[in-house]
Amino acid sequence: MTQHIVIVGSALSGNKGAASMLEAALAGLVERMPEARFTLLSMYPREDAALNSYSTLEVVDARPLTLGVTINFCALAYAMFPPLRPLLRCQPAIAALARADVLLDQGGITFADGREKFLLYNIASILPALLMGVPVFKCAQAMGPFANPINRAAALALLPRARCIITRGAITHGHVQGLGLANFEAGADLAFTLDHSAARAPKELALPPGEGALVGLAPSVVMQKKIEAMGRDYVRETAAFADYCVARGLRVVLIPHSARTGTDKTHNNDLPLCRAVYAAMTGATCTASAFFDREVDARSLRRLIATCDVFVTSRFHAMVSGLATATPTLVIGWSHKYEEVLEMFGMQRWALAHADYSPQRLEARFEELLVERASVARQLAAKLPEVRARAAVQLDRIAQIVGSEA
Repeated sequence: MTQHIVIVGSALSGNKGAASMLEAALAGLVERMPEARFTLLSMYPREDAALNSYSTLEVVDARPLTLGVTINFCALAYAMFPPLRPLLRCQPAIAALARADVLLDQGGITFADGREKFLLYNIASILPALLMGVPVFKCAQAMGPFANPINRAAALALLPRARCIITRGAITHGHVQGLGLANFEAGADLAFTLDHSAARAPKELALPPGEGALVGLAPSVVMQKKIEAMGRDYVRETAAFADYCVARGLRVVLIPHSARTGTDKTHNNDLPLCRAVYAAMTGATCTASAFFDREVDARSLRRLIATCDVFVTSRFHAMVSGLATATPTLVIGWSHKYEEVLEMFGMQRWALAHADYSPQRLEARFEELLVERASVARQLAAKLPEVRARAAVQLDRIAQIVGSEA
């Protein structure tokens, strides 16, 4: 019997963390349910369709306005006026939800104070399924805190109606527990289950020659906005860090972990930022560096990160790829979502809050990691099987829900 699974909150294009979660779900669920078929409610339908190589995956238009207005309105009408259902199923997302056994919400961070501008999207992502009676499974993600009255009210109205919520770390678990919910359990990011063993680093990228340790550098436009709001020049400081590494005899590879080819829009797109950083490097640094100036699939990016001796990033799922390949990773973060995942590996020491960031602190922490990288890599490798197993449990939970709906 064919199982139907609808996915929202992730993508193949743009943020490769979202792609990692999506592809991990596809692989893990097909392993458990070989007849499963999937529909992605896509924020980037054209780009995702172009990148879709999965015969089991259908890509449906769910751009923010379409999702927030058309799909939600049609779902409400579907719930309230049963005679209209045959007509409403002409809308592709409604048709997918009408036959769905479960909706997977793969938003990386949802219902979180300080991110109220995304709250409507967080609501719109799951409300159609709730209206249409489709079980909602929130894959491992960061949530909370819930001190803001608007965010707390939305969370209390919707989250208890989810079939299951997987918390992505101890801090999120505490926030959700504080809401008094009973439908949640601890897990780990689904991207930890992504198998990159068959992937190769992009052939077009010739890593810089030499014997110096290879430093991966993955900046983030999200961090850029936060640093520049403090009056700092993020591009110049990131380029200066690359210069510093090369002056130390190291090699550098600049990695856009979130990329959308063919556009200068910066949402889920670090390519324009990386181009600016590369342009700001000195000539000597550019000679000792590599920069892959286009979109690369999630598995190949992970394989590239695995070749690095040390990795420095502000992208959450770039950090996950570093940890998942036992690559010593230094993180400049802006949310509890970084800390709670590093905690699973005992690696909180290698996180630097954006409010505490300075070029001097970054260089000092980097030097420490460079010295200790062998022991750090061993610790990551020792913890990794446990974290992967913890992440894989949610795939079993999803299969159980689908089985109960059959």
